[in-house]
Amino acid sequence: MARDANKPTGIKEIAKALGVSIGTVDRALHSRPGINPMTRAKVLKMAQTMGYQPNLAARFLKSQRQLAISVLLPVEIACFFDALRDGIREAATPFGPPVHVEFRSYPRLGEGDVEFFEEALNDGAQGMIIAPGEPTAMKPLIRKAARRNVPVVCVATDAPKTERLTAITACPYTNGAIVGELLCRTIHVPGTLGVVTGSLATEDHADKLEGFRASVQTLGPRLRIATVIQAHDDESLAYSETKALLAATPDLRGIYVSTANSPPVLQAVEESNRAGSIAVITTDLFPALVPLIRSGRVLATVHQRPLAQGRLAFRALYRFLMEGICPVPKIRVAPHIVMSSNLDLFLDRMPLDVEEQAGFGVEPIWSSIIGG
Repeated sequence: MARDANKPTGIKEIAKALGVSIGTVDRALHSRPGINPMTRAKVLKMAQTMGYQPNLAARFLKSQRQLAISVLLPVEIACFFDALRDGIREAATPFGPPVHVEFRSYPRLGEGDVEFFEEALNDGAQGMIIAPGEPTAMKPLIRKAARRNVPVVCVATDAPKTERLTAITACPYTNGAIVGELLCRTIHVPGTLGVVTGSLATEDHADKLEGFRASVQTLGPRLRIATVIQAHDDESLAYSETKALLAATPDLRGIYVSTANSPPVLQAVEESNRAGSIAVITTDLFPALVPLIRSGRVLATVHQRPLAQGRLAFRALYRFLMEGICPVPKIRVAPHIVMSSNLDLFLDRMPLDVEEQAGFGVEPIWSSIIGG
């Protein structure tokens, strides 16, 4: 009898396909002793081929363990970090009450996260998910957590050269490089470019700028970067500094907004009556951008998939705490380029965005339907 294509693949199906016992498959999938290495490799390969997806939630509930996870994320910028929180919640929900995820919020990147980190450690957190705004300030705290055997996962931005477990980001250097290439291939007259970012002390923002500069230097001999505005995710500062940039730069041809703090920048461009002559590329995809992308006032946006980042952050932490599976040092989520030509496709597909494998040891993070 043929296997029902709609029925999830289980251990029994893998054992039948290979002609081995269920016990053999169980030992291979769960890294238990008593199995030949070649047989283990065959089982793992067949499991991946057949689309085996372990029920991690059921396994956790059966273990009757309790987990306390603390999530420290900023309030600003809400359209990004709220979606990231949603991704964490959705990934944690199947595990039920035994997994207690506590969210602590502070104003913006680098403002208040140190105090909340200390509180979470003192309150007995067994694992933490953070978005480090000032990596140098977080370094001693991450070291303290490591000494207490509390793994720390960075999301959205990184704290390099620390004892953090892993970092999940939308590859910031690639983000910036893509924007640089798009602007250089779109703008065909000499002129200048402006950049509006958060804080260059933040790893994510600095890497985006580095990638952007590299692309412009390679592909845009007619273009130069005039100004880099560090708005620190402050809407009023982003607005006033963009107004000043527009007034002082008559040959401004393009603007790259490397955070989700784009509405005040776009408002300043609109008020200058130069919206049709300046190519603007933004970051992330949220309702306020949709009509601007449709009309061409925003050339493109780089969607960083915060829901996917949140899901991956939780799963990385869970698999380490519960199964001892150590993730790769960096998990890069491929950014999506959204323009008027594919906007409707993204709006239709956003709730059904499928995450890719993230490279956890010999086992992938088995895919599930996610958003972001």
